Amino acid sequence: MGAYCGDLDPELTSEGSQMAKAFSDAHRSIVWTAVYVSPMKRTIATAKPLCDALGLEMQLRDGLKEIRYGKWEDKSTEFVQEHYWDDYIRWLAEPAWNPPTGGETSVEIASRASLVIAEIQEKYATGNVLVVSHKATIRILLCSLLGIDLGRYRDRIEMLAGSVSIIKFDLHGPLLQVLGDREYMGQTLRARPGS
Repeated sequence: MGAYCGDLDPELTSEGSQMAKAFSDAHRSIVWTAVYVSPMKRTIATAKPLCDALGLEMQLRDGLKEIRYGKWEDKSTEFVQEHYWDDYIRWLAEPAWNPPTGGETSVEIASRASLVIAEIQEKYATGNVLVVSHKATIRILLCSLLGIDLGRYRDRIEMLAGSVSIIKFDLHGPLLQVLGDREYMGQTLRARPGS
C-alpha cells in the first residue's frame, strides 16, 4: 500500500471489481461504438463486465497504459525520497519534462495516449467510445486535450478510482462535459477509504 504502481500489472482488487460491475450496470443502456482499453490486467478486468454484457470487443492499446515509474515501481514515497531525492524533487516540480528515475515524463505519456485518441477520431466520426485507462494517464490526456499545462496534471485535475469523465469532440475541438463522476457506483463504494 502506498507504493508507486504504474508498470506493475496487479489484478483488479475486489473493490475494483465491484466498481466495474456497477459501471457496467449503470452504462449498458448506452449505445457504445467501440471500447479502447489499456492492456493491463486491472483495466481489462474493469472493461470486461460491460463488454461481456453487450458483446463488445476490447481494442487493447499500449498508449493507454499507466505512467512508467521506472526504478520507483513498487517503492514507497519515503524510499524514493531517500534514494532518488534529486529526481523526485525535479519530478514534483515539473513532471512534464522530468520523469521518475528511468520512467516517463508527462509529455511522453500525452504523446502516446494522444495517438490513441487520434485513431479513435479517425475511425469513429460519431458515436460513443469508451476509453478505459489509468489515473495519471487520464489526467495527463485530459490536460493535453483541454490545453492545460502537462506539468500541472496533479495540481489541476483530481481523478479518483473508477471515475468517469466525458469529452465531446465537435467543430470547436474537445469539450469537457463530465469530470470524475462516480455517482453510478453508489454511496457505499464511493465512501470506502482509498477510493
